[in-house]
Amino acid sequence: MSRATVIAVSSDTDHRFSKPNRSSIRLLAGLGVEGDAHLGVTVQHLSRIAQDPAQPNLRQVHLIHAELFDELRASGYAVTPGDLGENVTTRGIDLLGLPAGTRLRLGPEAVVEITGLRNPCRQIDRFRAGLLKQVVGRDESGAVLRKAGVMGIVLAPGTLRPGDPIAVELPAPPHRPLDKV
Repeated sequence: MSRATVIAVSSDTDHRFSKPNRSSIRLLAGLGVEGDAHLGVTVQHLSRIAQDPAQPNLRQVHLIHAELFDELRASGYAVTPGDLGENVTTRGIDLLGLPAGTRLRLGPEAVVEITGLRNPCRQIDRFRAGLLKQVVGRDESGAVLRKAGVMGIVLAPGTLRPGDPIAVELPAPPHRPLDKV
């Protein structure tokens, strides 16, 4: 099995779909990525603010597995780190298979707790036509499958860089599967 690694980090001060890659990002406990448009104790995603601006921000950090980009490339979609708006691009870890409450140690200091699955919206088709159907589908039983990464909250601060290792700490059983957040 390959070692779980951060392969890219991204942030943007504005609410744009894609985020530029950075040489490093700083995670701030209880807030998210320093200087990112989604930084805050309460929701910062524009659609969530419209619903209820006082909701807690359970989407402080967005992580996507690079293996998704490999899958998309095989289907004819050129997608690279940061393109789908994620802050952290990983390789070697099954993010979608982790239970809610899993803690990821990112680099030497930072800890992010997984809160749920990203629920991609139609903006993804404005980025690349037809991409939404590639990242949201149904399994054999008809249940919705969301493949566009996971969301989390920052428990411990730290600076994160490409090449940093990722360690997984599962919560105590019983494990609760991830749902959209």
